[in-house]
Amino acid sequence: DEKERFDPTQFQDCIIQGLTETGTDLEAVAKFLDASGAKLDYRRYAETLFDILVAGGMLAPGGTLADDMTRTNVCVFAAQEDLETMQAFAQVSSE
Repeated sequence: DEKERFDPTQFQDCIIQGLTETGTDLEAVAKFLDASGAKLDYRRYAETLFDILVAGGMLAPGGTLADDMTRTNVCVFAAQEDLETMQAFAQVSSE
């Protein structure tokens, strides 16, 4: 058995590229995440995925966004602050 290399940066790049292509349509985001689940290891990179969906990118030690990493605006921190939008993000996260 060959061990797979742990590379959260590459995982982040793939997710952010897909989120950029889907735009701000949360239904398209959910479809992208569902379709990508077969090839991307969400269990292995769960913390990175959570960071991206909530904060827009991987968090550095101390809880700040890493300056040298790519970011996305499709995240809770950049979303409109209304109940409907937050419920939509919760739905995306739970799928």
